[in-house]
Amino acid sequence: MSSQASNSNPNSAVNRRDFVAALMQAVPDALVVSGLGSPSYDLFASGDRAGNYYLWGAMGGAAPLGLGLALAQPEKSVVVLTGDGEQLMGIGSLGTIGVKKPDNLTIVVLDNGHYGETGMQRSHSSLGTDLVTVAQGFGIAHAYRVEEMSACEDVVRDITQRKQTTFVQVRIQNDEPPRMLPPRDGPYIKNRFREALGFHPF
Repeated sequence: MSSQASNSNPNSAVNRRDFVAALMQAVPDALVVSGLGSPSYDLFASGDRAGNYYLWGAMGGAAPLGLGLALAQPEKSVVVLTGDGEQLMGIGSLGTIGVKKPDNLTIVVLDNGHYGETGMQRSHSSLGTDLVTVAQGFGIAHAYRVEEMSACEDVVRDITQRKQTTFVQVRIQNDEPPRMLPPRDGPYIKNRFREALGFHPF
């Protein structure tokens, strides 16, 4: 775990695919909402499962969707897996999350400091915005930054113990792994997810 506020994203930062794969392997029963683009590709590459809810659109929608899910399923660990650009688009949702503070919600922001889906333009997180400080300002006290693979264990502990709302900014390498595309059928993803929770699809 690191508290360094560097925005440089050096090559020594975390490999995104390795981090997501290790995280998902350690929390097989968690419900996971992934933001559009690369986080959904990373999640799918780690292994498809009914408890994955991939967002193909709704930029900025991952965190609020995760909040609703966490409130509706308080006995389940809920993970939001998103990117810096997607989270910046929905930054106001952190205010509501900071008010509600569901113990079972963990937001993991894979931050390469760029908008990967639109041409790798630099995002605010590489231009001075400190997402950890922003999250804390919204009332999410347990917010921290990781820059080493070994810190995955800290994130796993927070997810499985479900003691407090958690915000994690993961500094990832500034690269673009091959795209691993999850199903694009929205109703199928929704119905499969509902069935995994014991609800009849509709």
